[in-house]
Amino acid sequence: MGDDLFSQSKLGDAQIEQFIRDGFVRIDEAFPRELAEEGLAILWRDTGCAPNDPTTWTRPVIRLGGYAQPPFARAVNTPVLHTAFDQLVGKGRWAPRFSLGTFPVRFPSPEDPGDAGWHVDASYPGEDPNDFFSYRINVHSRERALLMLFLFSDVGEHDAPTRIRMGSHLDVARILQPAGEAGMTFMELAGKLDVTATRPEALATGRAGTVYLCHPFLVHSAQPHRGTTPRFMAQPPLHLAEPFRLEREDHDPSPVEIAIKQGLRDPSPG
Repeated sequence: MGDDLFSQSKLGDAQIEQFIRDGFVRIDEAFPRELAEEGLAILWRDTGCAPNDPTTWTRPVIRLGGYAQPPFARAVNTPVLHTAFDQLVGKGRWAPRFSLGTFPVRFPSPEDPGDAGWHVDASYPGEDPNDFFSYRINVHSRERALLMLFLFSDVGEHDAPTRIRMGSHLDVARILQPAGEAGMTFMELAGKLDVTATRPEALATGRAGTVYLCHPFLVHSAQPHRGTTPRFMAQPPLHLAEPFRLEREDHDPSPVEIAIKQGLRDPSPG
């Protein structure tokens, strides 16, 4: 890749600053639309629903998972995304992915989907590895480098876009600090997120091929689908190749680490 193309693929200083401040950055055309269309064909097949027959869309959400077919593996391994991972997490500090994990497919529905609470995704198993709600998260974001949102369909404001509390990752760092290395369970942390309620809200909208790279502490939630077109989005973690270190001997902190330290210094939510 030539120098000009490489420089265009990098996140700019303003985007890095936004990630530290707001907890996320949106990358348009992070993977080709053609890959999204190939992936959609597989996902529609697995829903058991017909794309052009809304009478088959009988549930507000269908959860699919385990997608490592070529369109999905290629989508998470574009040069643009690899460069962004290096910039946000640190070169050599993140583990490659070859799948996109869970797709919560959301359909237009008047029903409550039952999963629209504000939360932070947990990172590692607790006492029962089979109990998602006992999974844990600590102030060093053990095992998780980023939360990622991969849009495989066009998502407008009525299409159940993920809701994001901007800057909430700074509050979460302070909440987690007293729990030390042990951290908190998913449910324990969820019960302490009222402090983030004053944060401004953003919606993860965009065209198919858009990816949101989010700080692992970012507070977010699902919402009911009030539009007309089902929403297909993957939400995989990017895993760590080595632990985050809030005090680095190499004096080369990543933006994820900088944001955690900034949250711990700031005594009050925005």
